[in-house]
Amino acid sequence: MSTVDVLPLVDEGLGNSAYLVDLGDGRALVVDVSLDLRAARRAARRRGLRLAFAADTHLHADFVSGARQLAVTDGARVLASAAGQREFTHDGLRDGDETDLGGLRLRALFTPGHTHEHLSFLLLDGDTPVGVFTGGSLIVGAAARTDLVDPDRTDELARRQYASLRRLATLPDEVAVWPTHGAGSFCSAPPGARRTSTIGTEKATNTLLRAENEDAFVTALLDSLGSFPSYFRELADTNRRGVVLPGDPTLPGLDVDRVRGLCGDGAVVVDARPAADFAAGHLPGALSNPLRPAFASWLGWLVPAGRPIVVVRGADQDPAEIAWQAVKIGRTDLAGELAGGLDAWTAAGQPVRRTPVVTPAGIGRRPVLDVRQDGEFAAGHLPGARHRELGRLDPRELPREPLVVMCGHGERAMSAASLLEQAGHHEVAVLLASGPADWARATGNALVTGA
Repeated sequence: MSTVDVLPLVDEGLGNSAYLVDLGDGRALVVDVSLDLRAARRAARRRGLRLAFAADTHLHADFVSGARQLAVTDGARVLASAAGQREFTHDGLRDGDETDLGGLRLRALFTPGHTHEHLSFLLLDGDTPVGVFTGGSLIVGAAARTDLVDPDRTDELARRQYASLRRLATLPDEVAVWPTHGAGSFCSAPPGARRTSTIGTEKATNTLLRAENEDAFVTALLDSLGSFPSYFRELADTNRRGVVLPGDPTLPGLDVDRVRGLCGDGAVVVDARPAADFAAGHLPGALSNPLRPAFASWLGWLVPAGRPIVVVRGADQDPAEIAWQAVKIGRTDLAGELAGGLDAWTAAGQPVRRTPVVTPAGIGRRPVLDVRQDGEFAAGHLPGARHRELGRLDPRELPREPLVVMCGHGERAMSAASLLEQAGHHEVAVLLASGPADWARATGNALVTGA
């Protein structure tokens, strides 16, 4: 029975897991670790380990890899697919290649589908397979999406994903499955608490592994695909080049005049305070994106690349956390933060906007805009509600009339309201800290299902 120590490092916001493997000799392997290396470094430090190897299963679209950073700062040896054509020093691996980890071995398995160059890594203790790092190939209850490389290759890659999953299913039932993508990931993971599994469990429960044939698999996989953040189109090339930070990201303080000047030059003000604080008062034109686990995904989705970012935060919010959340999804253009926050802005006599909020019972007969994902909306929504996913919201498509915006809890709704306000919609209210189920309980009315 193997006693290999594998520690998942879960990023709840991105819905991903990186892994730290204790190699038993003072060294460690990390798999699919992001540029935000704080959790990996803490875990290694607690165990007295040096981060000696960094393996990437694929060219990630949802976060910036920390592999090149570890190579530069820690001397880590980077293991990745030769087919990825990375532009920095790494061991370019092909199917069947093995890396000696000092007692343990890592075998590359070519498993294209999620990306064209995808590898899974089989961890062996002697000749015994212990577990497999499956990245975006076989994941708990599903397989990751195949439409990120090129829309025209989606079907082709889905068919390659089918072959990859069938190959992984030939491993012994007791082999652990350590995927990167899990619940909460826009890379097409189903909801659920489990983030790791075994080959045997997946063979018994994963409906895609039990598909009747290749065509049935492809249909089921493609039918499950929802929308994904626009920044996913940018990061594969970023990760091909690799990123090295000169130091920890920061949010330098900016005075009011400097913020006004930056805004005049096209900067985006991102207000990270809770939605209720934003509603009570915010800079005109600011984007509401409350600091929470999903902050990074929505920052990348709603803020166009290349535009400087000015942050407004609460005094109790950690500026380092905001900066790291931005950097790990490739947003390095952080101009800084409004020094003194909203109080400094108002003290300087600058204008403030407010957003009305309503309770479930207070919606009344006003038109409702629901900005949740398609699946959430179909599971239950208010009768007559309009539907636009937040990531696809175009204010020009909506009439300028009184409107109540809602989501599941209020954060996405406040983001949507801020986008509508930017576009000149001035009669927008938000259902705050509530969702459709709360409305049904408060009014005694039934929700509507289906699209």
